[in-house]
Amino acid sequence: MPADTQKLFSLLDDSGKKYDKEKIQRAFDYADEAHAGQFRKSGEAYIYHPLAVAEICAELNLDTDAICAALLHDIVEDVPGASLEGIEALFGVNVKILVDGLTKLVTIPFEDKEEEHIENLRKMFLAMSRDIRVILIKLCDRLHNMRTLASHLEEKQRLIALETMHVYAPLAHRLGIQRIKQELESLALQYLDPIGFEEIRGWMETKHGENQGFIEQVKKEIGDKLSLLGMEYSIKGRIKSIYSIYRKMYRSSKSFDEIYDYFAVRIIVDSEIACYTVLGVIHEMYHSMPGRFKDYISTPKPNNYRSLHTTVIGRAGVPFEVQIRTAEMHQIAEYGIAAHWKYKSGAKSDEGINKKLEWIHMLLESDQKTMDSEEYLTPLKIDIFEDEIFVFTPKGDVITLPTGSCGIDFAYAIHSGVGNKMVGIKINGAIAPITTVLQTGQIVEVLTSSSSKGPSRDWLKIVKSGEAKNKIRGWYKKEKREENIQLAQGEVDKEFDKIRKGLTEEEKARIMTTIAQRHGLESLDDLYNSIGYGGIALSKIHVKIRDEIERSLAAHTPVSLEVTQTQAEKKELKKSKSGVIIEGLENCQVKFAKCCSPLPGDEIIGFITRGYGVSVHKYNCPHAVEGLGGEEKDRWIHATWAQNAVENQSNSYSATLQILVADNIGVMASISTTLAEMRIPISAINTQTSSTSKTGLLTITIGIKGREHLNSIVERLKKNKDILQISGGGKA
Repeated sequence: MPADTQKLFSLLDDSGKKYDKEKIQRAFDYADEAHAGQFRKSGEAYIYHPLAVAEICAELNLDTDAICAALLHDIVEDVPGASLEGIEALFGVNVKILVDGLTKLVTIPFEDKEEEHIENLRKMFLAMSRDIRVILIKLCDRLHNMRTLASHLEEKQRLIALETMHVYAPLAHRLGIQRIKQELESLALQYLDPIGFEEIRGWMETKHGENQGFIEQVKKEIGDKLSLLGMEYSIKGRIKSIYSIYRKMYRSSKSFDEIYDYFAVRIIVDSEIACYTVLGVIHEMYHSMPGRFKDYISTPKPNNYRSLHTTVIGRAGVPFEVQIRTAEMHQIAEYGIAAHWKYKSGAKSDEGINKKLEWIHMLLESDQKTMDSEEYLTPLKIDIFEDEIFVFTPKGDVITLPTGSCGIDFAYAIHSGVGNKMVGIKINGAIAPITTVLQTGQIVEVLTSSSSKGPSRDWLKIVKSGEAKNKIRGWYKKEKREENIQLAQGEVDKEFDKIRKGLTEEEKARIMTTIAQRHGLESLDDLYNSIGYGGIALSKIHVKIRDEIERSLAAHTPVSLEVTQTQAEKKELKKSKSGVIIEGLENCQVKFAKCCSPLPGDEIIGFITRGYGVSVHKYNCPHAVEGLGGEEKDRWIHATWAQNAVENQSNSYSATLQILVADNIGVMASISTTLAEMRIPISAINTQTSSTSKTGLLTITIGIKGREHLNSIVERLKKNKDILQISGGGKA
């Protein structure tokens, strides 16, 4: 059935805005023809995706060019022969710029997926800094992808959900688009922790059933009172989102009974003064809960969210939250920056909007070539995975910082020059250490000195905000180059000794020069400088050094001219299709015993079976130990791993782990997140819970490269405080 644009044009009509419908229709027709014969994973025609994205953009009231770009956003990337120049000729330069900003860097080769991920994000942020519509369309694109994620394989679902939670939900939050943010979070949670999601949903259904009609009763009580006072208002009720409850329980260790804002009413009035008047009425009608009042009108959030929040106890003893705001505040709360987006001569943003997007420039200025993706995206997550505090300068300006921030974070939030010269702070007029953790409402003054020698390297371990870390590193990068180089050379020598001792200085320099080139740096000193000021983590360098040494050994193993035919034959035998060399046998069938699941790196032994080649066991497998002393001991044969089984990172094995965990909300999501960050494919998951011991058993099958790789995964998982025990092994 052909795609129908009726819904799209109905949304455009309902918006009350003036659209160039003829241009939008041409964009749809062009996309429909270009995507002809292409299908999504679900089996539906591909055109339904860009059409759905355009409909979500229309719900945000984006303009004609944005709607056209939404319809055309996948053409350059997915349609052979399509070009940006062709789009510009048909739809103009503004549409072309938007489509370019939405197109991934598909033609550039990258060293690894992480590098490709950061570079694509950087391209998107750069386009976003020039025209905010790029990210608004991208959020609509991601929202529809999440709505249709069920058609993907389970591993792909988790990877996309993880990226959504780490990148796109924080972006929606920073732009203030709560409607999209909340839906992205809930959709992602279904795939990252389906057990936790269902548990909370079940609790919500029970809670709602026990308190049916509660919100309607509260709305009537408040409405009657406000009407009696002659006030203009509208009241809406809502229940808290699944992810918001999940976050409170998982991040703040709260129980279901401690969720006080499950029910909420939102009161919309016509002026800021009326907001405070209604607040007084609410506190007169109901008992307020101490410490549960927040004034985001006088102190807005960084994304410009403004509202009054208070939690009170209803007549039936049920707590509920009351949010009070004006209609304009409500539009900004729901649609964020899209609510007041105005265009002047096409696509340029005004000065006010540019100021609200200063954090984008921080991302663009970050030295992303030397940062991993988690660190690069830290500025996005200020209020998604961490709460905020609000502190004041002596002049009354509000500074927003992540919870746990100290005086150093505050100084760098004001200006890098202030942070670099700070020698002390005053909190509420009293001298305090610069490492003092700040609290909301404090007045903080930074004490500086022109004789200050600059920040300490130790500050990088203390500060909480990504902004402070970037500015401290920036100072060391610029001011302490020689010191950075000397420091890094010593640290790198230690890394070489950990991996392989005895390398010459020339060999080390060659390996490090190759690593520098892979990072896009011009010289070896540039690499050492980056390591020295903290731009590149030593853990990342350790992996790169190990990889380069293995590549070097594989490519440059010296071969003696005196080698005999027998030696050459033995050297050739170091490679095997099965990954195992069986003494005295060539090209025999090999299978791996399920009783012990050997992996490259384990000591192994072979058993000549009747009818199916050689069965390979671990040397310490109980069957092998028993068999070597039994009647069929002559059928056990020497076996070793082939060189290519150990060195070839494309070899794929699987391991099944039994993970005993504390039965806490979020533990499955935490494990899935850890594995996704390590790029570990998951092929199967099974869970069992015990009501008596408050524990759960997670059986998970993952893809690995060998014993050493499996050990590193297990060590990483053991850092999770909710994991009590890990057992299991691997199989081919």
